[in-house]
Amino acid sequence: MKNTTLLCIALCFACTFSKAQSSRINISGTLVDSSSTVLSFASVLLLMPEDSALVTYTLSDDDGAFSFKNLPARDYLVKATYISYLPHQILVKPGEDKDIDLGQILLKPISKELYEVVVKTARAPISIKGDTIEYDASKFKVPPGSSVEDLLRKLPGMEVDQDGNLRAQGESVQKVTVDGKRFFGGDTKMATKNLQADIIKKVQVFDDKSEQSKLTGIDDGNTEKTVNLELKEEAKKGGFGKVTAGLGTDSRAMASGNYNKFDSKNQFSLLGFGNNVNQSGMSYEDYEEFKGSNSYNWGNSGDFGFTRTTGYSNFFNTNDDSFSIPVGGNGDGFSKNAAGGINYNYNHKKDEVSANYFYNQTRQEVDAFQNRQNFITNSLSNQTTDQSNQNNFNGTHRVSLRAQKELDTLNTITFIGNGRIGNREVNYQSLQEIFKSDGFKANKSDIENSSERFSYALSSTLLFRHKFKKKGRNFSWSGGYDYSNNDSEDLQKSINEFYSSTDANDVIKSINQINATQNKADQLKSSVLWIEPFAKKFAWETFYNFNRSGSEVDRNVTDKFPDKPNETNLNLTRLYDNEILYNRVGTSVRYSHKGINFTTGLARVFYNIDGKLIGPPNIGDGIVDKDYQAWTPYSALSLRLRNNKSFRFNYTMGLNAPSSNDLQPIVDNSNPLYIREGNPDLLPEVTHQVSGNFNMYNPVNFVNLYLRAEYNYNVNQIIYNQNIDPETFITSTKPVNVTGGSSTNTYMYFGFPLKKTKATMGLNANVRFSTYLANINDVLNETKSDNYGIGANLNLTPIDWFTFYGYANWSIGNTSYSINNQQDLKIVSNYYNGEMNIKLPKDFFWSSNLNYRIYSNERLGFDQKVPIFNMSVYKLLGEKKKAEIRLSAYDIFKKNLGISQYASQNFISTREVQTLSRYFMLSFTYNMRGVSDKITRR
Repeated sequence: MKNTTLLCIALCFACTFSKAQSSRINISGTLVDSSSTVLSFASVLLLMPEDSALVTYTLSDDDGAFSFKNLPARDYLVKATYISYLPHQILVKPGEDKDIDLGQILLKPISKELYEVVVKTARAPISIKGDTIEYDASKFKVPPGSSVEDLLRKLPGMEVDQDGNLRAQGESVQKVTVDGKRFFGGDTKMATKNLQADIIKKVQVFDDKSEQSKLTGIDDGNTEKTVNLELKEEAKKGGFGKVTAGLGTDSRAMASGNYNKFDSKNQFSLLGFGNNVNQSGMSYEDYEEFKGSNSYNWGNSGDFGFTRTTGYSNFFNTNDDSFSIPVGGNGDGFSKNAAGGINYNYNHKKDEVSANYFYNQTRQEVDAFQNRQNFITNSLSNQTTDQSNQNNFNGTHRVSLRAQKELDTLNTITFIGNGRIGNREVNYQSLQEIFKSDGFKANKSDIENSSERFSYALSSTLLFRHKFKKKGRNFSWSGGYDYSNNDSEDLQKSINEFYSSTDANDVIKSINQINATQNKADQLKSSVLWIEPFAKKFAWETFYNFNRSGSEVDRNVTDKFPDKPNETNLNLTRLYDNEILYNRVGTSVRYSHKGINFTTGLARVFYNIDGKLIGPPNIGDGIVDKDYQAWTPYSALSLRLRNNKSFRFNYTMGLNAPSSNDLQPIVDNSNPLYIREGNPDLLPEVTHQVSGNFNMYNPVNFVNLYLRAEYNYNVNQIIYNQNIDPETFITSTKPVNVTGGSSTNTYMYFGFPLKKTKATMGLNANVRFSTYLANINDVLNETKSDNYGIGANLNLTPIDWFTFYGYANWSIGNTSYSINNQQDLKIVSNYYNGEMNIKLPKDFFWSSNLNYRIYSNERLGFDQKVPIFNMSVYKLLGEKKKAEIRLSAYDIFKKNLGISQYASQNFISTREVQTLSRYFMLSFTYNMRGVSDKITRR
C-alpha cells in the first residue's frame, strides 16, 4: 500500500511536471521599417496585457531578430520601440504551437510633432544610440535612500565589486560624469557612493575619446570607459544630499554628510565626516576623484609624446611629498578620522573652472607583531621577531584649481595648480630580537623613535593648444613648475645588545641622536607637440620634452650625551645637491581609418645626472656626473571590430630616472638592525613592455568577454642588495642596477546572464609569473613567484524586495629561492563575500554582509580563518521616506584580525595587528532630496 501511494504521488508529479513543460511557449519575430531595412538593437518589451507591467525585455540582434524563450503559456503584449519610429505592439495569445513566430513587424517613422510624446510613453529599459548604451533608471527599482552604486548593480552589463570599483561591458570604468560634467574629478566612487539613486534619470555607458583626440580631431586609439549620470530635472532645481550620525558601544561614534547643488552651469558640493571606527572615508583613489583638478588627470600633464612612460624623475615620490591622502585609518589598529572638503565646478560655453579645498586628519594607534624568516645561504638563516607600538598623527590641507578658456575656435589655454600643506607626528617603540637557526638569540634592540615633520608642495601646469584651419593640424605647448619642502626633526634612540660579539666594546651599542633634515626639491618642465595630417588617413606627430629636476638635502645629525654637550656626528651629517636633466625628441606616424588605428614611432632620450656631496673633513666631497642616451621605440595597434568587439596591442620601452631618495649617499640608521644607504651612481631603469587585450560585449544577451596579457622585462632595474653580517645579522641595504627581472601577467573575465534582469554571473582567472633578482652577501638570488587565481561573482535581483551579491576568489602563490630551496613555500588564500538585502513589511529593511578570508601556509604551519559578519536592520520614516533609523552590528563573530603574509627576495614575513572588532551602533540618516531653492531671483 505504501509503495502504491508513493507510485501515485510520483506519477502525479510527473504528469504535473510534463504539463508544466508543455505549457511553456517561445515568441520570436523580426523588426523592419517601411523599406524592409532591418532594425538592429531595437528594444522589445514583453508586458502583461491587463496593466502593462513589464515581464522582461530584449534587444533585436544585427538581423533585427528577437526572441523570448521558455515563457509560461498565457496572453502577452509585445511592444517594439526604436528611436525616431512609432512604437508598435501586438497582443499574443498562445495556441497549440508552443513556438509563436510574429514574422516581420513593421515600424513606421515618427513625425517631429509627435516625437516627444511618443518617447515619453514608449521609453524602454535599455536603448542603444550609436556607441552609447542608455539605461532608463526608473525601470530598475531600488529601495528609497539607495545610492547610485545600488542602482548600477541592477543594470545588465554593469558590475560593482566589493570595493565599489565599476566594470561595464567587461571593462573597468575609468570616469564617471554627472550631466556630462566631471564630478569630484570625474572618477568612479565619489559619484556612485554619495549621490542617491532616486535623482538619476538615465545612466549612459560609452567609450569616451582621449582629451588629445577631442582637441586635435584625430583619433589616437585611446578611449576611457565612461559612465554618465543624467539627473532628473527636479534634482537640478534645488539641493540634495544626506547627513548621518551614530553612537555605538565601546564609545564608538560617527557622523558624515554631503550636500550637492547642480544646474546647467554650476556644480557645488560639500563633504565631511568624522569617526573613531577606522573608516577614513577616502582611499587614495577616492581623494583623486574628490579633488577634481589633479595635474596628472585627464591627459593634461603636458608631457606630450607617444608613451606615458616619460622618463621624468618621480618628483612626488614619497607619501610626504605627494598630493594623495596619507595612509591612515585604513583598517589596521585603532584610528580617529576627520575630514571636510568643498568642490566647485563651472562649465559654460567657452569657460571651464574646477576648484576645491580639502582637509583631513588621522590619529592612529597600531600594536603589531611581526615574525620574519630570513635566509642568507643554503645553510645560514635567522628569525626576526618585532613587537611594536606606533602612534601617528597626520593633518593635511589641500587645494586644487583647474581653469580652461577657449580663446576662440582655434585657441585654448588651460591652467592646473595644486597645493598641499601638512604636518606629521610619529612616536614609535619596538622590541626586535633576532634568533639564529639553532634558536640562540643573536641580538636585541630596544627602539624608541619620534618624529615631527612639516611639509608643503606646489605643482602647476600651463597648456596652450592651437588648431589650424587645415583639419587635423595642431600645435601644443606646455610648461610646468613643481616645488616641495620637507622639514623634519627625528629623535632616534635605541639600545642594541649583540650576544655573538667577541669584542666587549661591541656587546652593547646605544644610539641617541637628533636628525634635523631639510629636503627641498623643484622641477621645471616643458613640452611641444606638432601634428600634421597627410594622405587623409595618416598623421605625422613630432614632439620634444624637457625636464630639469633638482633636490637638495641638508642633514645635520647630533649625538646626545647625558654628561656632555651635544656633538655633531661627522659620519652621518651630509649636504647633498642633485640635478637630473632630461631631453627627449621623437616622432611617430599614425594611421586611422574605419576602426583601425596604428601608430609606430621612435624617440631619442638624453639624460645627465649631476650630483654633488659635501661631507665632513674626514670623508671629503664627492661629485657624480653621468650622461646616458637611448633610443625608445613604440608601437600600438587598436581595432574596433563589428559586433562590439575590440582589440589592442602595445609595445613600449620606458625609462625612469632613480628617485632622489635612492640617489642620496646618506646612511639611515633609524633602525640599527636594518641600515639603508643611497647610491649616487644609479642609472635610469629601462622597461620593455608588450601587452594586448581583447574585449567583446553583446548588448542583446549581455554576454561579455575580456582577455589581457602583458610581459615586462627590466634592464638596469633598481633593486636593493643586502649585506648581512653572519654574526650580528645586521642588514645593510643599498640600491643598485641589475638586468634580468621580468613578469608575465594574464587575466580573463567572462560575464553572462543566468536569467535576464534577474541573475547574472561572472567568472575570472589570472596567472602571474615574476622573477626578481637581488644580491645577498654578493651571491645572486633569483626569487621566482608563480601566482594562480580564479574567481566568480553572482548577482541575484529576482524581485524588488530581495537582492544577493556574492563573490569568491581562490588563489595559490608559489615562491622559490635559488640560494636556499629549502625555504620554498606555497601560500593559499581564499576569499568569500556575500551581501543580502531584504525589504520587510512596514518599510523595514534587513541587510547583511559576510566576508570570509582563509590563509594557509603549510610549511610555516600558518592556518588562519577570519569570518567577518556585519548585519543591520533599518526603517524608513516619514511620508516621503527621507529619514532612516538603523541598528547595525559589526564583526558579530569578533574575529577581525589584521593578518598578512608576504614573501619576497630572501625572506618570508607574517604580521598581526590588533584592530577594531565587534561593536554595535544606532544611527540616524536624513536624505535631502529636491530641496527647493528659495532665493528670490530678480
